Amino acid sequence: MKIPFLGNRREKPGALDPEGIAELLAECELLRSQASREGVQLDDTAASLEALDQLVPRWRDDEEVLPWLGNDAGLYLGTVIVRTVPGAAWDLWPSGQPVIRLASGREFDVVASGHEWAGSGVPELSQLYAEVAEA
Repeated sequence: MKIPFLGNRREKPGALDPEGIAELLAECELLRSQASREGVQLDDTAASLEALDQLVPRWRDDEEVLPWLGNDAGLYLGTVIVRTVPGAAWDLWPSGQPVIRLASGREFDVVASGHEWAGSGVPELSQLYAEVAEA
C-alpha cells in the first residue's frame, strides 16, 4: 500500500512523525465496520486479533472489498504491534509501503500479511502477532 500524500521525503529511518502516522494507519475503517457488524469490537489488543481470526470470512466473496480489507487487516495488525510490543514503530519503505520496525531492526510487512489473512485466513493474525512479539 502506497501512501502518496506522504511522498518520498524519508531521509533516514525514524524521520517520520510517529504519532501522526500511527493515528492515520490505525483508522482501518472498513475492518472496524466489518468486525462491529459481527459483534467484535477492535480495541487494539492481541485478544481482538484472536476475535478477528474467528470471524466467518464473508468478504472473500466480494472481489472489490477483499483488497481493501486486506490492507485494513494488515494496518490493524501493525497498530496492535506498535501499541503493545516495546520498541515497535511504524516506518515506510522508500516505495511508501508502511512496515513495522522492531527494536531489533527487523522489519515486518504487515500489509502483505493482512492480504494473506483476508484471502485465505492463513496465517492467523494472532499467530503473526505472537511471532512478532517474541522476536
